[in-house]
This record gives sequence, structure tokens and C-alpha cells, in this order.
Amino acid sequence: MIEASVYRYLTVEQAAGVATVTLANPSKRNALSTATMSELHAALEALGADHEARVVVLRALGPAFSAGHDLREMRCAGDGADVAKFRETFDLCVKLMEKIQSIPQPVIAEIDGIATAAGCQLVATCDLAIASTTSTFATPGVKIGLFCTTPMVALTRAIGRKRAMEMLLTGEFVDAETAASWGLINRAVPAEDLRAEVEALAARIVAASGFVVGLGKNAFYAQIDLDQPKAYAYAKEVMSMNALAADAQEGIGAFLERRAPVWKQ
Repeated sequence: MIEASVYRYLTVEQAAGVATVTLANPSKRNALSTATMSELHAALEALGADHEARVVVLRALGPAFSAGHDLREMRCAGDGADVAKFRETFDLCVKLMEKIQSIPQPVIAEIDGIATAAGCQLVATCDLAIASTTSTFATPGVKIGLFCTTPMVALTRAIGRKRAMEMLLTGEFVDAETAASWGLINRAVPAEDLRAEVEALAARIVAASGFVVGLGKNAFYAQIDLDQPKAYAYAKEVMSMNALAADAQEGIGAFLERRAPVWKQ
């Protein structure tokens, strides 16, 4: 794994199978600058290859989980602005979001504060998300003339068309309870319970076979946008191969023998 010392805008810690990545630029509201996105992508890529990490928790310092892209990077320095500059920024953002869903470890977002624009996209992209009841979410780009088009992709897939359109067209904040009822987050809990709730969820995932969890996460995203016959065709092949795996046979045997399983992977 890449040493934490190479990061400027985040920290990485690991204990008991849980890797905690903390956005650590609170003075900039943990904006997803190109530097921050590059560091986060690198950290996730390294963790994805780290078999000791079974779950990744993504949290942030300060009152904002993330305020989205750094708008200072969105300013044009004159009439000669090159669209390629913006394409590079949004391409990096897309690669980051895809990395979150492509690594084998489930990524849990722990939100305590605002998550706006690409910060809201980050929440919608994570596999799981738990927020404090004081957290709020918005895609306010429409208010400044920069529609949240890339956040729209993750948002629409998380909460559906009509709700996503309301957030995107109004730019208004949604509270944590509403976000939970819409499916943007798994649940909202009191701020004082947030850390314990996330740690308990992570521990339940760590207790399972890392191989099986990774296989299942990959299969989930592979089938989610397929039509039902294709999804079943794909899923039955994955499950057939899964049944041959050592951890599947160990788990089945442990269940039948009424003992705790000993995972090999």
C-alpha cells in the first residue's frame, strides 16, 4: 500500500481489516480538486490490491464531507480557455467514481456535514453510506450556471429520475432523513452515534469472506444495468463458479456442522 506520507489532502489508516480514508482539507471544505481526486484515486487503487484491507471507510474532517469540485479550477484565464482542461478534470472525476465501484472492498461513506455537487456524487457512488442527521445533500450547480451533469449519473442511479431531477433542477438541499428515504444513503443516525454505526457495519462485512464479498460486489455492478434475462444468465454463472470456491465450501460445511467458518481468503 502507498505510504500515507505521500498524501497531502487525505490520510489513510488501517486496523482490523478496515482501511479508513479521511479527506483532510477542511479549510477548502474538502473540495475535490484535481490534486485531491488524484490522491484519492491512488489511495483506492493501492487499497484495492491490499488483501489485508477488507472494507474501506471514507470520511472527512470539518463541517463538510465535500463541497464538490474546486471552483477555482473552473475559472477560465481568458478567452483562450481550452475545453481539454475541463475534460481532463471531469475525466479524472469519472475515473475516481469508477475506481470506488471497481475495487473489491465495499466502500462506506461516513458523512457528517454537507455533501454538494461532486461531493454528493461521491456519496451516491459509494457502495454504502451512513450520515449524521444534521448532514445535508445538494447538487446546486444549476444556481451558478454549471449543471451537475456528472453528479447526475450517480444520483439518478441511486434515487431515481423524478427525485434526481428535483435535486438537479432546483439545487436545493435535502436533509439526511429524506436522503435515507430516497436511497441516497442507507440511514441517518445522531451525530454522536455515527462513528460507532459505521464501525459496526464495517465489522459485519469484515466477518465475511473477503473473496466472496469482492466477487459479490463485482457481480452486483455487472448485472445492475442488464435486462432481467441477461442478469440471471450472468448471475447463475458467477454463482456456479462461486460454489466451487474454497470459502464457499468452508461456509457450507460450517453451517451444516454448526460451527464458525474459517475463511481462507
